[in-house]
Amino acid sequence: MDSTRQSKVSRLLQKELANYFLHHASDYNGVMISVSEVRITSDLDEARIFVSIFPPAKRKEIFDEIEINTKDIRFEVAKLIRFQLRRIPNFIFMLDQSLDYAERINQLLDKNKNE
Repeated sequence: MDSTRQSKVSRLLQKELANYFLHHASDYNGVMISVSEVRITSDLDEARIFVSIFPPAKRKEIFDEIEINTKDIRFEVAKLIRFQLRRIPNFIFMLDQSLDYAERINQLLDKNKNE
């Protein structure tokens, strides 16, 4: 169970990362990137950031670019929240698969309904 501090830091990081991707959309060829969830460790040392990338055809290419630029993204976000957090957690980006999972369930249900 997350502590209150973990929840607050997660929400703060999610908001600032979403703003970062919104303002740097041109760097990612205009692809829509949304931060669906941020999970932070209890010692506030590591943040797992789940991102959704649309359209799915460019998902791998854009995700690789995000991973390459992780240090730059962390630096830019740290400049914005430096007065709110003493230490900025390390960012670990992960691809959010929940939309793919939901789509697969819908396909299976439609297939079952048609049979």
